[in-house]
Amino acid sequence: MPTRRILLAAPALFATPAFAQDAWPTRPIRMVLPYAAGGPTDIIARLVAERLSTRLPQRVVVENRTGAAGSIGASFVAKSPPDGYTILFTNIGHAVLRAVVPTLDFDPERDLTAITIVAESPMVLLVPPNAPWRSVGDLAVAARSQPGRLTYGTAGGGGALQLVALRFLRAAALEMTEVPYRGSAPAALDLAAGTLDMLYDAGATGFPLAQGRRARALAVSGPQRSPVMPDVPTIAEAGFPEATFMVWQAILAPAATPPAIVARLQQETAAVLAEPAVRARLAELGAERVIGNPPAEAQRFVQEEAARWATILREAGLRPN
Repeated sequence: MPTRRILLAAPALFATPAFAQDAWPTRPIRMVLPYAAGGPTDIIARLVAERLSTRLPQRVVVENRTGAAGSIGASFVAKSPPDGYTILFTNIGHAVLRAVVPTLDFDPERDLTAITIVAESPMVLLVPPNAPWRSVGDLAVAARSQPGRLTYGTAGGGGALQLVALRFLRAAALEMTEVPYRGSAPAALDLAAGTLDMLYDAGATGFPLAQGRRARALAVSGPQRSPVMPDVPTIAEAGFPEATFMVWQAILAPAATPPAIVARLQQETAAVLAEPAVRARLAELGAERVIGNPPAEAQRFVQEEAARWATILREAGLRPN
């Protein structure tokens, strides 16, 4: 009889984890954004979270945890319980964390796992609406004539705004003075007011600035012109192909998150990204590739980007502050 009781209990024992996993989620999911509210990554994160909330039985709530080049928010997620209730929405800045934050208290590759890559977008080179420069060439001439006098805005710490600006300055052999902000939104305010000379912003926020005449767009960083503003040349067309650059967004989770939960999050995100209204909105925001790829493919992409940027930063001598 004891043997019979053990055999009967065994199925229930093995069914418990599966049942708990199938029941996920039973409470709201926290999507941590390591960048400031109002910026391009924030806009896309909130769009995805809103639509995920309609597909999952629980809400997905965006929480901004900023600072230290995005490492504060990433560290918080990496150290959170791997239960699918805390995930990270980040961007290309994640790939350079190790290079720009020497005191990291976690390993971006070991302690986090990719769920999916959301989209890729170009950046847009902006100057004040009343600036005398009508082309990238004009800006370059002015910067060369006054080394260090003209200013450019970044979010500091190896973020996309800083990386693309540094690549452009190196490609054009220009010396300008960096003005770091807590995000692109406050930098855009100073640009519109004319107290900042240049800002490389993501298409999600940069294109609306130019369309609203609060800035002038001189070039896009992608390999082709953007359908959002087709009259704006690429940075390669402006004479600086080495400054071609695309920014991406990704969703990650703590490394030990159950594969079934990671797969469910990827499948639901991919379904969201396939919605015509979401694709149309992302196109308006400048996204040129809407992705939603499987976790294994996304993980390889993040790892390859980290290796690529480590090489770029080392060989080109780019050392973000």
